Amino acid sequence: MIKPILIICGEPNSIFSEIIVKAFNKYNNKNPIVLIGSYDLIMEQFKILKSSTKLNLVFFKKNFFMNIKKNKINILNINYKFIKPFENISSKSNYYITNCFEKVFEIIKKYKIKGLINGPISKKFFLGNKYYGVTEYLSKKFKVSNKYSMLIYNKSLSVSPITTHLPIDKVSNQLKKDMIISKVLIINDFYKKKLFKKPKIAVTGLNPHCENFFKLSEEKRLIEPAIRNLKKKKVNIKGPFPADTIFLKQNMKNFDVIIGMYHDQVLAPIKTIYGFNAINITLGLPFIRVSPDHGPNFKMIGKNKSDPQSLIESLRFLDKIK
Repeated sequence: MIKPILIICGEPNSIFSEIIVKAFNKYNNKNPIVLIGSYDLIMEQFKILKSSTKLNLVFFKKNFFMNIKKNKINILNINYKFIKPFENISSKSNYYITNCFEKVFEIIKKYKIKGLINGPISKKFFLGNKYYGVTEYLSKKFKVSNKYSMLIYNKSLSVSPITTHLPIDKVSNQLKKDMIISKVLIINDFYKKKLFKKPKIAVTGLNPHCENFFKLSEEKRLIEPAIRNLKKKKVNIKGPFPADTIFLKQNMKNFDVIIGMYHDQVLAPIKTIYGFNAINITLGLPFIRVSPDHGPNFKMIGKNKSDPQSLIESLRFLDKIK
């Protein structure tokens, strides 16, 4: 049976329809693709973008996969009422986006998929104060709590923050030795099982230069014991390294993955180095979730200037893995 890639269209007022068209024009996917979103809205947006791309409408029923065509953009319609194709981003999109996610959850419970890509959403309006990000939203929905990892993947170098979308003043209290061990093991297992590679992993400290500013710093109390434990489990891991030098070319070339303690500690460098050639992967779910590394970007809507590379990299990655 075929295993399609599902793509949630995400925020209806975003650059994603433009990126979908550009990605399909540039990349010949190996696996069939199904968009989850509003057929009418996407078609109207295609008209504005002067795209002649056709959509193959599919329905979620007994023979769902039989209607999917490999060389077309398939779409499972989710109703969405709109006045004009592109409006201001607001909370009125929430019901539609929730329905898109719920339909995907329904499909995943019934069928095996190659992976899930979610288009950009507004964290402010869709997630509000309930979740810090889509990573946390999905982990809660699938009840994996802290047994997940956020990996920003590039074939040359990937990074992962132990704490994800967390305010900086909460990081120290949230860090736990077991959390570090669990998340590193998930990443190590993913590399071995899906990429057939035993990764070389570096771990940063939390404090500047890994210095001890008090008797038992996070490095001494949490990070170093976690690394010792992981070495006993035969993980190829080293650290802690100062975060301000680990991304120097002569240092990062020695590793496949750099683990940081908080979001911007590792995401700022990786995005500076690789730009849109990196993708966001959530590991530890019952499926692989990938997200292009950009937001809705309302200011760029309809200008035909948006870069599809991150979506292309997402598709290429899912096509590659077993």
